[in-house]
Amino acid sequence: MYLMYVDESGDPGITNSPTRYFTLSGLVINETRWQSAMGRVADFRQRMRSAFGLQVREEIHSARFITSPGPLVRIPRHDRLAILRHFADELARMSELSVINVVVDKQDKPTTYDVFEHAWRALVQRFENTLIHNNFPNAMTKGECGMVFADGQPSAKLIAMYTRMRDYNPVPNQTGGGYRNIVMRKIIEDPCFRDSAHSLLIQAADLVAFLLYQQEQPNQYMRKSGGAGYFSRLTPILCRRASPRDPQGIVRL
Repeated sequence: MYLMYVDESGDPGITNSPTRYFTLSGLVINETRWQSAMGRVADFRQRMRSAFGLQVREEIHSARFITSPGPLVRIPRHDRLAILRHFADELARMSELSVINVVVDKQDKPTTYDVFEHAWRALVQRFENTLIHNNFPNAMTKGECGMVFADGQPSAKLIAMYTRMRDYNPVPNQTGGGYRNIVMRKIIEDPCFRDSAHSLLIQAADLVAFLLYQQEQPNQYMRKSGGAGYFSRLTPILCRRASPRDPQGIVRL
């Protein structure tokens, strides 16, 4: 079974939204590699404690890490940025990982456009498609299923979307017009919701979504420090099959 850990960056609103983009990232790993991946992330956290004084139980919430660090203000901002860079490099070396990314550009979208649902539907559909075609790295057997772990409190809206996709999931035909009803079959159960403070892999997904957002619309500090280019450090684990026409495999809506 493949597990996908998901987090977002940016605001999903349309009207009077402070952000132009909304990013959603899913970090995928096979259950057979979960223990080794957790071990590597835990080792990374130990190194960050030794090098920068970041305690193992202190959350890496990437956006706040840079702009609103709270008690972590004791660590200079350039060191906090270095921690994010080292985290990205550690993930990029983990060949057992694969990352699916969605970007919604809200510019010129109608006020009725549901950013949250479109982004999540695209992410879940790409996860389903990649499972169907057995295209994740280190696939053990054909026909494996997947499960999603999302950041935050349970979302009735997301659960309802899952229910609809299991019954009615119109997918546009690649050639010509019209749609096909390709219902979701490979993703089991409703999404499980986790507090990112207690999930290192949700924190990893948060990092990916944040770096993707900063690539699209960097804040002043990330632009001046070079952090706006850190998403490219994740190149080895980007799931390009999710959107083959995009050089980074990003699904753009």
